[in-house]
Amino acid sequence: MTEIIVEEKFNGSRIDKFLAESFKSYSRSYLQKLLKEGRVTCNGKACTLNRLVVSTGDKATIDFPELKEERTITAQDIPLDVLYEDDDILVVNKKSGMVVHPAVGNHDGTVVNALLGRDANFAERLMDEERPGIVHRLDKDTSGCLVVAKNPMAQFGLSKAFQYRKVKKHYAVIAYGKPRDMEEEIITFIGRHPVHRKKFTVVEKGGKTAISRYKVIKTGEIDGVPVVLLDVEIETGRTHQIRVHLAHKKLPVLGDQVYGGKQTLDVPRQMLHAWKISFEHPVTGVKMDFESPFPDDFAELEKKIK
Repeated sequence: MTEIIVEEKFNGSRIDKFLAESFKSYSRSYLQKLLKEGRVTCNGKACTLNRLVVSTGDKATIDFPELKEERTITAQDIPLDVLYEDDDILVVNKKSGMVVHPAVGNHDGTVVNALLGRDANFAERLMDEERPGIVHRLDKDTSGCLVVAKNPMAQFGLSKAFQYRKVKKHYAVIAYGKPRDMEEEIITFIGRHPVHRKKFTVVEKGGKTAISRYKVIKTGEIDGVPVVLLDVEIETGRTHQIRVHLAHKKLPVLGDQVYGGKQTLDVPRQMLHAWKISFEHPVTGVKMDFESPFPDDFAELEKKIK
């Protein structure tokens, strides 16, 4: 985050002009793009309009995207729990705590490192040095089904299937609280939090449409705390979508350190598991259905719900 105070000479200026004069190493179009993405705040409130006028003493905060580091991704001998594999696709049962692809702060031990360890030519064949074969992602602490493409044709087909919402994704979630309804469809806009820029939240405008549906599988208590086991289907795949939507409905995911609020139960990680996934094979067109069994930590908590 970069903070800057509006000087008197910029009093009454439009914010895009103020930013352009203050950060001359960036083009005005790039700075306007940051505004549209909600990466600029003024006095703690998100600014998405170029015509906003600033005043002397205002504090602007700019969330510049982190620069990509020039690093070679190393092949690592990391075992993967493979649910299915053929010449075109791989379906992995990702364990919690494992990042999908290398990024700032997580250069090793990822699914991509493991894929390169299985096949040294994997990245070259996919013509992608950063995220070869990755067509969707799971949060680091989310476990479960992850689909990987093994060649360009499969990657193209799977990417289009996700883009056009032809992939059905169901998550098992243990959440705090008592739902008012046994099932519900949640349709909102999701955008960056106006103050905490690394978080997302439900917004009235300026965000992206997010659609989730949940069904109650089981309700009860753990150590006197009301909890619920949910089957959540997501039609869209916004960042942190399930976590944001359930927190919005006062049903925060158990163990969620970002959106869960104050939690009384001590659990090792967020109880979010990519349970089932269905799609058409990108090459053969055959309907594919996969299910990942609950991992031990999730299953043990589920059994405690009484």
